[in-house]
Amino acid sequence: MAIYMGAASVKAEVPIQMDSIEFSLITCAPHDEIYSLYGHTAIRYHNLSTGADSIYNYGVFNFKAPHFVLRFVFGLTDYELQRIPSQWFWPYYAEWGSQVTEHVLNLTNDEKQNLMNALRKNCLPESKVYRYNYFYDNCSTRPRNIIEASLNGSVIYQSQPDYAPTFREIIHQHTTRHPWAAFGNDILLGIKADAKTTQREQEFVPDNLRRDFEKALVDRNGTTSPLIKERRIIVRPGVQMVDNSFPLTPFQCAIILLIVSLLIFIYEHFKQTTLRYYDALLMLFTGLAGLILFVMIFSQHPTTSINLQILVLNPVSLLFIPAVIRHRKTRWFTISMICTCLFYVGGFWQDYAEGMEIVALCLLLRYWRHINDK
Repeated sequence: MAIYMGAASVKAEVPIQMDSIEFSLITCAPHDEIYSLYGHTAIRYHNLSTGADSIYNYGVFNFKAPHFVLRFVFGLTDYELQRIPSQWFWPYYAEWGSQVTEHVLNLTNDEKQNLMNALRKNCLPESKVYRYNYFYDNCSTRPRNIIEASLNGSVIYQSQPDYAPTFREIIHQHTTRHPWAAFGNDILLGIKADAKTTQREQEFVPDNLRRDFEKALVDRNGTTSPLIKERRIIVRPGVQMVDNSFPLTPFQCAIILLIVSLLIFIYEHFKQTTLRYYDALLMLFTGLAGLILFVMIFSQHPTTSINLQILVLNPVSLLFIPAVIRHRKTRWFTISMICTCLFYVGGFWQDYAEGMEIVALCLLLRYWRHINDK
């Protein structure tokens, strides 16, 4: 069993009406929007006597904020806690066909007061904004942490099977129907994303947190009780449509590139020529992609700093495009061939994006052509 000790706040005078208040963990199933492929977690406050019913949502962000994409790349994205009426929350997920599950927390009146005080404090203008982290501080881990910290005891999580997936494997579990989303993630994620995760780290995904909360116990001075006292379905699952706007997968695109490269290689062999503009085009696309990977080295995202795919998607290639177009001899192709071979060796430690090994093979064909070009 894994045990997390909650840091209970100072006891306050508990009003009688706390008996009629429920706090719940809300888990929303994924839907087709890119930001919701992993689901969502929130906290519900429900006063059964007055009818007051609110959702505390740590997943609010603004796409229109200045430099949003640039800040996201560098891991400087700010999310915030927002309190909204529950009646506004349910229809959104019903429209997308996503199931919403409620787990009513088994809290004492003291713990309810602790949680209420903490949520109110988090909603203050100076406290509601936080620095979002994809794996370690997100809309799933924030509710978990504030609930744990409000308990007058410790949470005992039931141990999971010995199998420990990596961060990348967990992401793949949620992007099976979205190959290009998986490809984008895999391009940006480096070798650290292939480290085995602990049970607690896996809770960055809402459904994993729900799984652990369902079986968790609370130890209060030697007396244990379930963390969850009731499970309810608020929104039943509906039909979800997957929009595959691009008909080809990354693997299929890589195969097409390989076929084109082979045909060009054969043509060059028989014509005793070299299509330099094709090389320049490949260098341009791989170099621009490599610039993104180079930028990610300086990102605050914890799993992007060491990415062996930069050996193939090398930004330095951009500097040699003029020389290639002008048919000038350059050592770039020899250096790049060595880097590509190292890329294949690195596959023992890092899982690459779908089709990247095929892209590397296409580049090897070009390097071999140039090295043997008389």
